[in-house]
Amino acid sequence: MPASAAQLVRIGAAHFPPYTVRPEQGADTGILPQLVEALNTLQSDYQFVLVPTSIPRRFRDFEQGRVDMAIFENPDWGWQGIAHTSVDMGLEDAEIFVAQREPDRDQQYFADLAGKRLAVFSGYHYAFANFNADPKYLAEHFNATLTYSHDSNLLMVVRGRADIALVTRSYLSDFMVRNTDMAGKFLVSERIDQVYHHYALLRPKAPITGEAFAALLKQLRDNGQMLKIFEPYRIDVMPVP
Repeated sequence: MPASAAQLVRIGAAHFPPYTVRPEQGADTGILPQLVEALNTLQSDYQFVLVPTSIPRRFRDFEQGRVDMAIFENPDWGWQGIAHTSVDMGLEDAEIFVAQREPDRDQQYFADLAGKRLAVFSGYHYAFANFNADPKYLAEHFNATLTYSHDSNLLMVVRGRADIALVTRSYLSDFMVRNTDMAGKFLVSERIDQVYHHYALLRPKAPITGEAFAALLKQLRDNGQMLKIFEPYRIDVMPVP
């Protein structure tokens, strides 16, 4: 089949490091570009491309058909009223709490968030806040500072400007690789705010069906590509029922 006959499938790329990093600036770092490359190398029926969007705008882009698919998502993150098919990607990550390491500080520190200054990522839905992503609510109830950078949040903890930052396990693992000098500065929680079980969400009129996309992911799982892409970030590749 000539390449021109491939169906174009547009995947929304919102800044969600380390999955997608600054897509609007044309950055091709992060996990999503690696996954897209693996999908395109695997077969020639579909041509997967990234379309930059943002965390708040992604719902509208999906409904209006600017993108065919949202990936590394959860149907509970505000998608309840939007028609879609969900495909279990069999990937798990976790949102964890990170504080500054101090001699007398242990896991008990994370048991109660009351009175602690939190640094969180703007637009994210957190379990500790009952998935209410409203900035005003987070600031008032949890003394939260909202930013658009996990790096900033972790540095706020190091500099004593926040007591606890919330980051994904995958991001922290990536951060430690980039900042080896900081490894000893953090106390990482055993407490998990939430487990991210990732799904791909497809528009009802997407050029690819949920079954077809699930089959492609299965091939990547079977040939070892999924493990190769996700394992370095401590993202668990799980069996899909």
